[in-house]
Amino acid sequence: MRPSLRLFRLGLLLLLGILLSASPSPGRIARGRELTTPYPILFVTQIPIPADFTTIGSVFGNHRASMSSVGRGGDLWIRYPDGALKNLTVAAGFGEEGQQGAQAIAVRDPSVHWDGSKALFSMVIGAPTRQYQAQSYYWQIYEISGLGKNDTPVIAKVPNQPADFNNITPIYATDDRIIFTSDRPRSGERHLYPQLDEYEEAPTVSGLWSLEPQTGDLFILNHAPSGDFTPSIDSFGRVIFTQWDHLQRDQQADADAMGSGSYGTFNYSDESTDAQILDDRSEVFPEPRSSRTNLLAGTNLAGHSFNHFFPWTINEDGSDGEVLNHLGRHELHGYIPSAITDDSNLLDYYGQYGRFNQNNLLNFLQIKEDPITPGRYYGVDAPEFSTHASGQILRIDAAPDVNADHIAVVYVTHKDTRSYTDTPGADHSGLYRDPLPLSDGKLLAIHTAETRADENEGTATAPRSRYDFRIRFVEDRGAGVYAATSLLTTGISETISYWTPDQLLTYSGELWELQPVEVRARPKPPRRVTPLPAPEAQIFAETGVDLAELQHFMRQNNLALAVTRDVTNRDDLDLQQPFNLRVPGGAETIAKSGMVYEISYMQFFQADQLRGLTFGGSQPRPGRRVLAQHLHDPAALTANPREDDDPVGSVEIALDGSMAAFIPARRAMTWQLTDDAGNGVVRERYWLTFQPGEVRVCASCHGLSELDQKGNGHPQNPPEALRLLLENWKAGEPPSNRVYLPRLAK
Repeated sequence: MRPSLRLFRLGLLLLLGILLSASPSPGRIARGRELTTPYPILFVTQIPIPADFTTIGSVFGNHRASMSSVGRGGDLWIRYPDGALKNLTVAAGFGEEGQQGAQAIAVRDPSVHWDGSKALFSMVIGAPTRQYQAQSYYWQIYEISGLGKNDTPVIAKVPNQPADFNNITPIYATDDRIIFTSDRPRSGERHLYPQLDEYEEAPTVSGLWSLEPQTGDLFILNHAPSGDFTPSIDSFGRVIFTQWDHLQRDQQADADAMGSGSYGTFNYSDESTDAQILDDRSEVFPEPRSSRTNLLAGTNLAGHSFNHFFPWTINEDGSDGEVLNHLGRHELHGYIPSAITDDSNLLDYYGQYGRFNQNNLLNFLQIKEDPITPGRYYGVDAPEFSTHASGQILRIDAAPDVNADHIAVVYVTHKDTRSYTDTPGADHSGLYRDPLPLSDGKLLAIHTAETRADENEGTATAPRSRYDFRIRFVEDRGAGVYAATSLLTTGISETISYWTPDQLLTYSGELWELQPVEVRARPKPPRRVTPLPAPEAQIFAETGVDLAELQHFMRQNNLALAVTRDVTNRDDLDLQQPFNLRVPGGAETIAKSGMVYEISYMQFFQADQLRGLTFGGSQPRPGRRVLAQHLHDPAALTANPREDDDPVGSVEIALDGSMAAFIPARRAMTWQLTDDAGNGVVRERYWLTFQPGEVRVCASCHGLSELDQKGNGHPQNPPEALRLLLENWKAGEPPSNRVYLPRLAK
């Protein structure tokens, strides 16, 4: 349809919205009150897609712009407080009606500027114009201005963003850089595209990125092997996002090795373009999954699986990354298995010992801060498949000064809404996603009354989703249990066709309404900077090392510095991995009688994209999965003092229990404590990313939420391992001339 006809249609919709706001109808009004909002609501419409594996509404892999992943024909909309609707993309001259072609669009992820005058969103342009026309499509970031009711909106593509990659979920940083997620590989090398997740080896985004649009300055804030999702900046200046934590061995490779799979998994020799394809699929970290009974035989290992979506936070420069307020499995999960089988001190947790939080969660998706209560965050706990990332709304109060041991999960909607069911009880009010707390205290969310798993109830060429996602108010229906009530709009319908490209798909009906945001000005929070803590500052002063000079060295060599004061210290709730830890001849934390573990080294692993797939073919499929590999970054190995017989990629633990090491920046890292022979004792369960020049301090190995297992607080010892590292660096600058000082005694 010609743009003039689209504008005519827009005018009709505006008139209809005004009339409906003046004349209540049962679909828009509940209990006889006007449906008003304090500010306009920006949202998107999408063609319903029943399939829920790496499609537009999925928990993961939702970044893809292929025709099978996201239909064409949706738009960016705004609803004004009086109920009037405006189709912003139509008004700005984007999109097509009816049969979708070269100018077809889909939109997603609106995010409003601090001053409320403009917004970012992602848009894909184009669809096949004929059958079998195979093309590549990518989400790109756009900016829209002119959001007022009487304004003509203007849309412009953000300059200097990664081309030929999917760039989604953009937000404005406090300095007007753009923070977003992208499937651009960590290093930008096309032969590593796409990064494959650690679960199904499906394409995923590589993490959070930061772009200065005018200069093109681009860097990765957080490298996430399985993906990061929906960033925002809270009122305290923290970048809040969901990270997929899935640090476990490759289940596809395990299936191949056990003869039950045909994925054709293999390892590349390295990350280079000319890497060799090896007749090998071995892995070195973490410990094997429970299905690999052949690898676990003769060990005390229980087998390791790990899979959840947790709230994370970093500073805007990518430094100081950790789970929000140091919340972890031990505060949030309902079940945590023991890591080993022969220590009676270690337990499978199933709620048998006390903790402050009584309501568990598995995933925390689509996080939004309450504008009225700073530090209150709403999110959704949803199953990984079948519901398009919709489930139960919940919230946590986690301002920066609140200890993780005193944070409770509050169920907003009933716990029955967490997942799908064919036999819902009276308390199952449907499924929810994209919660939006408003500045007047009300709550909006996307809702469907459907309780079953979604499936296609139409045909292959005229698919019909069971789900009718619409924006609704969510209100207390009694006893503190909230449920969906009034619709925000009267519904937006389209009749659309597009090539997949193999088939011509047709949809006629209401579109999904997704991702509402409030269009209002907000104060910019202060930019967060994490200062060097006093014990570490004392070591810098005593060694005479200038912090700025060391940071310059680290930036030049793409290194960060990781410091721990006492690795024998562990959080009091962690009874699933070995505790009672002792450095031979040195520090120890012995909380109970029983087995005592001697630890001598911290061994580091870096995330390398080495795992390939053939899926039964002879040629490797595009993309690679990350594998944990022993630290081999040349700059880090050169800068760390070590002896030839030390375990590969390790640094020695000092007598006071401290550890300090240079590690690669802007690449996901993980680690483990080992004994003198290099055998793993306590294993990190997360991937973390560091920035060039960053000094990251952790007081304990499993950082304390409040108390360690002896009832003590955070260690405050000036770390002697940092002293040794700084003295070596100072004596040996430049690295090629370094003379290592005597090592600490074991």
